[in-house]
Amino acid sequence: METISKEIFTSSSLQSPQRDVGLFRVSGVFPTFSKDGSKLAFVDNEFKAVWVADKQGLRIVYETKGHDHHIFSPVWNQDPQKDILYVCVGPSFNAGEILDICAIPNVSSGARQRRKLTNGFNNAFPSTSPDGKKLVFRSTRDGGNKKYKNLYIIEDAEVGEYGNGKITRLTNGPWTDTHCQWSPTNDWIVFSSTRDKPKDAPETDNGLDPGYFAVFLVKANDPSVVIRVIRSGDDLAEHVNHPFFSPDGKSIAVTANDCIVFCRSNFFTSFLAFCETIWRYLHC
Repeated sequence: METISKEIFTSSSLQSPQRDVGLFRVSGVFPTFSKDGSKLAFVDNEFKAVWVADKQGLRIVYETKGHDHHIFSPVWNQDPQKDILYVCVGPSFNAGEILDICAIPNVSSGARQRRKLTNGFNNAFPSTSPDGKKLVFRSTRDGGNKKYKNLYIIEDAEVGEYGNGKITRLTNGPWTDTHCQWSPTNDWIVFSSTRDKPKDAPETDNGLDPGYFAVFLVKANDPSVVIRVIRSGDDLAEHVNHPFFSPDGKSIAVTANDCIVFCRSNFFTSFLAFCETIWRYLHC
């Protein structure tokens, strides 16, 4: 096991106000649980290493070197038998730079290998189908000079876009579609988007997207079916990002600037939302 820096990886037990809820803290970002709940992966605060906590302990499973290369947004393959993590590697905030999606196979073995799945462009936020065979992600390919981002599906998550690999475009428009996740029921893909931001909204805010993100659903097998779940500005101001399905696929949790929102069934016709203050999520 790697030597753990006490300054970065200080873990401690926390007391929840709910008696039936246990809390445990490990310093890091982008936490993600495997589908069976047996493994927790996260990135260190320097965005240089991916850590995994499981019954074997706490250890690094992959790390990168280089000033301009960072790791972020790890996510497990939805098929727990595959034991694969997917990560984004490259400059995290520059849409004009190449950002790769890579697979880390056989994570539990500690092999520390990686396999590139994308070839060029700025690609991020992968999520597999429930059977683990396909991968949805966002990319600047076809985005022109303004680097618009849309959603795409890698039809074979083993090879990506190499060899005989095929990529299918899922959304299409002059906006940013991002933070996508494939539902555990296989029928929907949830994502955040600026597609309905006001016409007079600024192009950028200090070089970054000015906000006006809302949450949408798109049918995984029919991209013409798109449903808006939460609208930015009226329902919630500015950034409504990182939507995430509950394990049964009936609820969606999202982050907003100073709150967390939980949309409960049935989110197609109505939803019940409640907010509570949390740390602002920095990587929208």
